[in-house]
Amino acid sequence: MSQTLRRGPVTGTAVKKPAKKKPFLLDLYATAVGKKYVMAITGLIGIGFVIVHMIGNLKVYLGVVNHNGEREYDADIYGEFLRELLVPILPRTYVLWGLRLVLIAALILHLHAAYTLTQMNRRARPVGYQSARDYEVANFASRSMRWTGIIVLAFLAWHLADLTWGWANPDFVRGAVYRNLDASLSRIPVAALYVVANVLLGIHLFHGTWSLFQSLGVNSPRFNPWRKAAAAGVATIIVVGNVSFPVAVLAGVIEFDGDAITCCVEGDHQ
Repeated sequence: MSQTLRRGPVTGTAVKKPAKKKPFLLDLYATAVGKKYVMAITGLIGIGFVIVHMIGNLKVYLGVVNHNGEREYDADIYGEFLRELLVPILPRTYVLWGLRLVLIAALILHLHAAYTLTQMNRRARPVGYQSARDYEVANFASRSMRWTGIIVLAFLAWHLADLTWGWANPDFVRGAVYRNLDASLSRIPVAALYVVANVLLGIHLFHGTWSLFQSLGVNSPRFNPWRKAAAAGVATIIVVGNVSFPVAVLAGVIEFDGDAITCCVEGDHQ
């Protein structure tokens, strides 16, 4: 008597290939914590640039100085110094453009992190607040971060068109930092624009400086007093320093002297 062997039903499922693992940094950036880290680090880069840029611009108050036996504007000498960084080790303006590329990358990452983090927060809270928010916690600076950021970004584009590319400055001379500053800010509407934009920049920097410490993990209540002092100090220094330029131009403290030599270099950007 022969026995017939019957094959049982196949119940297995197809085995999927394991998903390709993302690089650690990309995987971290996909999280809210990673985006906050990026915003904090790029924010620090931005704050550092704004402070250094303002300190360099303060050279306009030195006016005309004797340089190599000739009367030149100290601000123009400083601008030429930036273009000559690490020459002759590297070609002219290479270091300057390297710094610019770092700033551009930091700006793009900062904007992208801010946008994607906002989208993540909206998905996590699809229903809006049912009662008035606690505005003591969410103060004016924090509530206006989006709008101050957008306005400051628009002002940055204007600032470049005005004093770097010269598109918005009819008396622009490439490389003549002092002359261009005087020609631009002697126009009252432009001076007013610079004052308003820098006040908004200060508001943005105040909350940004405050929150970046928390994003980096420095959020103990013991540190809150000096965090607030640091945020207020950074914002105040930037606003006072930058607002002083249009005020000084309109008051005649900064005034172009046609007899002094201006550092004009064709083909170079300031």
